[in-house]
Amino acid sequence: MPEEIKAHITGVVFEIAATPGARVAAGDPVIVLESMKMEIPVEAPRDGAVKEILVREGQTVQEGDVVALLE
Repeated sequence: MPEEIKAHITGVVFEIAATPGARVAAGDPVIVLESMKMEIPVEAPRDGAVKEILVREGQTVQEGDVVALLE
């Protein structure tokens, strides 16, 4: 079952750093959010492969929103 990667702050999706199918290690940025003119990475919680990106650049997300799935 895929693991949800959630935004830990409210912000705007500044960059999608990993694409579906990409292998990531724990701590690698998957999405970069912009909030109060700061760039904050949303990191992979563990090693795995990105199954799906659920947001697009420029989209506003709220704290706790699921932004990607990791398998």
